[in-house]
Amino acid sequence: MIRHLVLFKLNEGVERDDPRVVAGVEAFRSLEGKIPELRHWELGWNFSDRPIAYDFAINSAFEDTAALRVYAEHPEHQAGVALWREFATWVIADYEF
Repeated sequence: MIRHLVLFKLNEGVERDDPRVVAGVEAFRSLEGKIPELRHWELGWNFSDRPIAYDFAINSAFEDTAALRVYAEHPEHQAGVALWREFATWVIADYEF
């Protein structure tokens, strides 16, 4: 199995209630059940006030790297990515478990 973690940092001056952010969260929330390769899907807002913390996280799992690739290239996923590019930066980690 492959774990795919994504941590998002909102750009300076962008708040969670910004309509773009709300649309971005909904775009990713709606992926559950739309992409058959997704084996596990969870997301949520960070509540830590530590300065090194990111703002939003996605934790997902896939059978293998081929399934992860299908997900990454899926049009619904790419639509969400396009939204998030407008107001955030992110880091990812993919590893076997």
